[in-house]
Amino acid sequence: MTEHSPGVPLGAWLADSSDERLVRLLELRPDLAQPPPGSIAALAARAQARQSVKAATDDLDFLRLAVLDALLVLHAETEPVPVTKLVALIGDRAPEGAVLAALEDLRDRALAWGDGSVRVAAEAAAGLPWYPGQVVLEDPTLAPEDVSARIAALDGPQRELLDRLLEGSPVGRTRDAAPGTPSDRPVQRLLATGLLRQLDSDTVILPRQVGQLLRGEQPGPSAFTAPLPEPTPALSVKDVDAVGAGAILDLLREVEVLIETLGTTAIPELRSGGLGIRDMRRLTKLTGIGEPRLGLVLEIASAAGLIASGLPDPEPEDGSGGPYWAPTVAADRFIETPTALRWQLLATTWLDLPARPSLIGHRGPDGKPYAALSDSLYSTAAPLDRRLLLSTLAEFKPATAVDAATASAAMVWRRPRWAARLQPEPVAQLLEEAHALGLLGRGALTTPARTLLRHDPEATAAAMDKVLPAPIDHFLLQADLTVIVPGPLDRDLADELGAVAAVESAGAAMVYRISEASVRNALDTGRTAGELHAFFSRHSKTPVPQGLTYLIDDVARRHGQLRVGMASSFVRCEDPTLLTQAVSSPAVAALELRLLAPTVAVSQAPIADVLAALRSAGLAPAAEDASGTVVDLRSRGARVPAPTSRRFFRPLPSTPNRDNLAAIVEVLRRVVSLPTAAGGRLDPARTITLLQQAAMQQTTVLLGYTDAAGVSTQRKVAPINVRGGQLIAFDSAAGRVRDFAVHRVTSVVSAED
Repeated sequence: MTEHSPGVPLGAWLADSSDERLVRLLELRPDLAQPPPGSIAALAARAQARQSVKAATDDLDFLRLAVLDALLVLHAETEPVPVTKLVALIGDRAPEGAVLAALEDLRDRALAWGDGSVRVAAEAAAGLPWYPGQVVLEDPTLAPEDVSARIAALDGPQRELLDRLLEGSPVGRTRDAAPGTPSDRPVQRLLATGLLRQLDSDTVILPRQVGQLLRGEQPGPSAFTAPLPEPTPALSVKDVDAVGAGAILDLLREVEVLIETLGTTAIPELRSGGLGIRDMRRLTKLTGIGEPRLGLVLEIASAAGLIASGLPDPEPEDGSGGPYWAPTVAADRFIETPTALRWQLLATTWLDLPARPSLIGHRGPDGKPYAALSDSLYSTAAPLDRRLLLSTLAEFKPATAVDAATASAAMVWRRPRWAARLQPEPVAQLLEEAHALGLLGRGALTTPARTLLRHDPEATAAAMDKVLPAPIDHFLLQADLTVIVPGPLDRDLADELGAVAAVESAGAAMVYRISEASVRNALDTGRTAGELHAFFSRHSKTPVPQGLTYLIDDVARRHGQLRVGMASSFVRCEDPTLLTQAVSSPAVAALELRLLAPTVAVSQAPIADVLAALRSAGLAPAAEDASGTVVDLRSRGARVPAPTSRRFFRPLPSTPNRDNLAAIVEVLRRVVSLPTAAGGRLDPARTITLLQQAAMQQTTVLLGYTDAAGVSTQRKVAPINVRGGQLIAFDSAAGRVRDFAVHRVTSVVSAED
């Protein structure tokens, strides 16, 4: 054997490529530039390493992997394959133009090289999610229903044989595959039904589709072209956006409710992290948000920095010492932020969230349930899956609704190597979350979601303004003292209404209820009866019920007759009889109120305790400051400092800078132009080619080798395999099989010449 082998080595092909192609290669395969390679030969060797090949094929679609599969079937890892032969093998399963475009993309990634004839790396098979030939050579006319029926009809020995191939390699060697074997043998029966395919006289392979159905997976794509569903009849973009807008408003309201609830009732964190089952149920009851949806809201709020674990101020009175889950100081800014910006924050946070909220409440491999806000939900793949879902749906025409099965099939076509986690069930969970975020409406991508994927905040805000209903400045008062709000209220009006009425039901049309307690709360904030009458008259599109007028006047007449100030606190009242009644009430006995004058009493208890005790006695006291003005002493809610870093948040890898990559290529060009020193090592790409060819032909070679100590020797070896930058060969001098590092090989010469 000589050092020459058919076809151009990858290193030589890269050296003859343009700078633009090399920069593009480093863009598509950033691992090749980290750290920068010392030469083009080193770049070629790194590009053919097993782990790098697997990383490079991770984001290839089904067509590109099928082209790579076809090249392996044609043995392009050992000898050049004419492009015409590749196109003929794929046939009518994909248009010739699409095949050639896919091949060019493989060239851009250095997974294939050559022009009229093409080579692939020896480790190319490691980049396939199936065994070489399982796609190109499978029968595309075999329907999954027929395969399932044949599997269901199997007897014990046949099913056991398939299970063994399923658990290990799909390729098996057996004498029963040979011609003339009795037809009643399990292997022959499986071959006859198409559940096994014969490779040669003693080798069989489990077809890809059969393996998928045996694992309970949705059958993978058989068509090499991308599936593109048609737009859903009777579904318009306006309908999709309207449903999405409703979901956005619901989500923002639920986040505000969560912030308000945790502000008044901080939830203790488990020692192992996250929320306990009982606390999760309690929070569900307090917020009125269903448990599965509450888990999603919690995870998004935490990742967005709106809630965090820490010691709140003021600290809860349970005395446990914390830490607690409570709103951060950033939550107050969030509530005051415009609707479009709040939604963008929540939507982008969900896209990049390295956790799977859908697991909350389910049991893990250890039998324990996954807790909300715990590190057990961590997943680096979750952001990739979400972005793949939205980008896949963005390729469909507007108003194209998809179900979980359709979305799963389209996503698996785009990323076959991710197929195990893109099955219909997990994709259904992603679709449900996307609907909750308002990114989808009736199964189709909304207009704001499409603009969000383009990373254009201004365009996204403009799209939001178009789809969200304009804030209204009115409501409808009912005779039963309920208030119907037929749309999103203006922010200031919503705050005013929330001060005098309590939310009874939420949704597209919210319902508030006015009660004696809610009116008293409004008066506690310093509002007067006249201001409340004017507020309802000004903003109600229906007549103000007489019962509401009477209620406001009645509560206002009794409100504030008692005035509580600081002594530690004092109580004053213009009516001595009422003050005497208050002091003698059993409900306030523990406060030790004592009269200083007919209209003034004092206590050492805090003002908040005095107010609470008097209200429990059926009275309506008001707090006042030193000037006698009514003040609002309601708690603004506990807060914790904003976290310096989000919980287990890892930013997605950034795109390499083209200028830096161009500089790396410039250095490579200078290195490759230098004359080769005497005794220099072989191009690693050529080394791999020669050794792979020797292993295939089972020939012996003389190996020039420099060991770790720098000692150069000649060894007579019989190559067995080349994998992961290592040569496995039988060393005749040592009398055993040894490993050799390919980058230390200085020469390869046939021992038989």
